[in-house]
Amino acid sequence: MDVPRRQIRARYDEHTVTVYQAYSDPIADAALRAGRFVPPFKRERMTWIKPSFLWMMYRCGWATKPGHERVLAIQITREGFDWAVAHACLSHHDRSGAEPRADWARRLRASPVRVQWDPERDLQLNALPYRSLQLGISGDAVRRYVDDWTVSITEVTPLVKRIAADRDPALLPEERPYPSAG
Repeated sequence: MDVPRRQIRARYDEHTVTVYQAYSDPIADAALRAGRFVPPFKRERMTWIKPSFLWMMYRCGWATKPGHERVLAIQITREGFDWAVAHACLSHHDRSGAEPRADWARRLRASPVRVQWDPERDLQLNALPYRSLQLGISGDAVRRYVDDWTVSITEVTPLVKRIAADRDPALLPEERPYPSAG
């Protein structure tokens, strides 16, 4: 299968996109009780959402890294996800020369969303030759994420632990190319 170097792959349906985040017990417990992010979640901080399950597993070490022991699957509206992608600025300057550094820096300061393209991971968390999207949201984007976009929050830590132990690809959430201009 020929995979483009950069491609958004996600679990999605007609109305929602699933993104993953890993948190400590206090943040995860409060979010699961409320069905949305509430304190001790901090709206003032940038928060990174990842549509790639395996990239999230790499980031949280299969839910073993301190402060990342609980993995949440957050269903957000496609409208919200598309808004975030449309309002994103690369987190680093693209040296291809397509955009002057000063112009990029201005866009970065003004953007409530950062985009990073990180190596996708396989089941052993080895880097693959293509990239997956992660979005860093801050300011107005966090408000929208918490108050408007979040449809549901589900804990997937037991599934994470099972996949980590069995390394069975049949257990992975199905992700497919997302039809976004991102």
